[in-house]
Amino acid sequence: MKMKKIISSLAIITVLLAGCAKNQITGRSQLKLLPEKELQAMATQQYQQFLAESKVVSVSVNKDAEMVRRVGTRIANAITNYLKEQGKPEILEGYKWEFNLVDNKEVNAWCMPGGKVVVYTGLLPVTQNEAALAVVMGHEIAHAIALHGNERMSQGLAQQLGGVALSVAVANKSAETQNLFMNAYGIGTTVGGTLPFSRKQELEADQFGLRFAAMAGYNPQEAIPFWQRMAQASGGQKPPEILSTHPSDQTRITKMQQYVKEAMPYYKPIGK
Repeated sequence: MKMKKIISSLAIITVLLAGCAKNQITGRSQLKLLPEKELQAMATQQYQQFLAESKVVSVSVNKDAEMVRRVGTRIANAITNYLKEQGKPEILEGYKWEFNLVDNKEVNAWCMPGGKVVVYTGLLPVTQNEAALAVVMGHEIAHAIALHGNERMSQGLAQQLGGVALSVAVANKSAETQNLFMNAYGIGTTVGGTLPFSRKQELEADQFGLRFAAMAGYNPQEAIPFWQRMAQASGGQKPPEILSTHPSDQTRITKMQQYVKEAMPYYKPIGK
């Protein structure tokens, strides 16, 4: 029995080590055990279901919805051109971009694998302008391109299944797997493991998302006043940083000052 446990443990370690690779966007070693093609297929299904159950704001009758689509399209085009120049167009393989504004009071936005983006109307009073919206959308798109969702799911499935039969779990699309898929874009559950790692992902999305927004012609300097407004909008009702998937407001704003300087060389104002 002891030998079986040792063999099982070695098998799990082998699977996890094999799933670690250097991310082409962030340069960080990352756990990626799931086929991105499978996650994109799940994203398309979940995205269409979400839209069917939500109040999608029509682009034809609403300027805000048109703005969301315009900003998203500019960022997507900028990323596509940048990755082609870098010789890494395969990063966007399978991407079919969609940008929708949904009538929901939550201050939120997200991007699923394959470029499926949603912005909630509750976010717009905080963004206040197109450049700040680009900061948020760049952040969410960076999560997808940096494979953060895949990374979170890989961690979750490794915990549930010991790193075994992960592709089978996704292919079967069980209720547990689908819940894990959705949670990969939401709140973590483990203070010692998932949450600190999620905070690292949030800062990566801040850093690279700001570059993406700058490439699309939006001023990165809008990021700091936006996150200051976000801090005010929260009214101080947030858990301590160690219990949160997101960095504290002060941590984020301090790091953002660094990221703005890094993003400015990428900034080319629209029309110039």
